[in-house]
Amino acid sequence: MNRDSKDRVWVVSELYYPEQTSTGHILTQIAEGLTDEFRVRVLCGQPSYSARGVKAPSRETRNGVDIRRCWATTWNKDVLLKRVVNLLTISFSIFFRMLVHLRRGDRVLVVTNPPLLPFFASIACRLRRAKCLLLIHDVYPDVAVAAGMLRAEAMPTRCLNWFVRRLYRSVDRIAVLGRDMRNLVRDKLGDRQRPIDVITNWADLDMVSPQPRDENNLLQETGLTDKFVVQYAGNMGPLHNIEEVLESAVLLRDHQDVHFLVIGSGRKQAWLEGAVEENGLTNVTILPPKPRSESQDFLNACDVAVNAFVPGMLGVSVPSRTYNILAVGKPILAVMHPESELALVVEEEQAGWVIPPGRPADIADAILEAKADPDGLAEMGRRARAAAESKYQVDRIVDAFATALRGEPG
Repeated sequence: MNRDSKDRVWVVSELYYPEQTSTGHILTQIAEGLTDEFRVRVLCGQPSYSARGVKAPSRETRNGVDIRRCWATTWNKDVLLKRVVNLLTISFSIFFRMLVHLRRGDRVLVVTNPPLLPFFASIACRLRRAKCLLLIHDVYPDVAVAAGMLRAEAMPTRCLNWFVRRLYRSVDRIAVLGRDMRNLVRDKLGDRQRPIDVITNWADLDMVSPQPRDENNLLQETGLTDKFVVQYAGNMGPLHNIEEVLESAVLLRDHQDVHFLVIGSGRKQAWLEGAVEENGLTNVTILPPKPRSESQDFLNACDVAVNAFVPGMLGVSVPSRTYNILAVGKPILAVMHPESELALVVEEEQAGWVIPPGRPADIADAILEAKADPDGLAEMGRRARAAAESKYQVDRIVDAFATALRGEPG
């Protein structure tokens, strides 16, 4: 197909290559995958998360994608006021660039992070008569309620819900990460429904695969080659149920052949380190975050992987690392609502255990059950890898986005 005859798609996101946090990585792969069918252009900011401080070109073409980076502050996101300023400047900057560059009939894919950006993108699309596909990574204000930042029935929460409903009703189509999220968004839309596509994230099958235990560098470096390793890898923020992972470690402290390996950072890291010291736990090792380039090594450094959410997260978010855990063939211990997307996947693929929040003793029992049945654990791992290969390939996911952008039934 001649490039000039292709329809134009704009991918709008604060984060994009060389930013390799989950949103930046995901949007980069989606944009590059769409180039076979569309002329793809990106409006984004300079790196402000894991690659903060890197000065990328204000405009460049990479893997067929025309990238236009908009000016915005890139201050330290861990300081709330500076993070808010970053959010405001990137949202306004991208909005004005959209007004300049969008043409009638263009298609726009905008993600919900940061939360203010899709509101501006929706307004720009309506003014320029472009089609808007909203990709929901987190449902607001529900995510703030689950994090304890807002009360469910408080006036600010009700006001935010009103604005979010207006946003959902203003776009042409919505993509969500899971079936539970689709149900929640439908409830918010009420009697003014929009087409909603469930388009999951995917496994980086070219980057990660099952690895023999005796070849794992991280297990050797940490001296855990002879232990049954339970791994939690990822953010340790207010939405993540680190407390119950720690409680299960306390319950299993006398099982010296079971070890917990925690890899990551976040607001709860200091609490976790203090709790490990206070309880005198020798069965917990805490390591800083590992770069995406080391995923093969650190995701394989365990026998069971844990994903844990606090209560109230049904339909609110889906952990993106799930699919790479499947890809390395590790059974998953999903501590979350049984109807959440990850829990449904674990049950459907028979690739682990689902335990609702509030049952740390059940987490400990599941770990001991897994350790006592190595053949069953290996079979779960094979089913996990097979699911990643058959259902969570990037090409399939990109095709789903292309279908949604064309306006065809999913």
